[in-house]
Amino acid sequence: QVQLAESGGGLVQAGGSLRLSCAASGRTFSSYAMGWFRQAPGKEREFVATINWSGGIPYYADSVKGRFTISRDNAKNTVYLQMNSLKPEDTAVYYCAVADGSGMYYYSYEYEYWGQGTQVTVSS
Repeated sequence: QVQLAESGGGLVQAGGSLRLSCAASGRTFSSYAMGWFRQAPGKEREFVATINWSGGIPYYADSVKGRFTISRDNAKNTVYLQMNSLKPEDTAVYYCAVADGSGMYYYSYEYEYWGQGTQVTVSS
């Protein structure tokens, strides 16, 4: 059974940092792209960042570019999201996901497996 478990969320003041982790189990994901999405209250789930199978090609939503960094450790079956210079508008539930392919994927329908999400709250 495939499982993705996010951790690292919490409450932080604006300008602060958090590091999210997502550990995958049940299969090896080293051949697949992984990504992060987020959903704020009353809004649709939106793309945050993705990284290809090798970790060499990250891609970010414009809203987080320059502040967030996605990385992966295939030996640990884990993907990370380092979030710096956080803003109140970054407040959301953050989800990690595994795509059904090894390339770059920006839409939620391109992702096959999802975690349960971790809450990130940024106070002003």
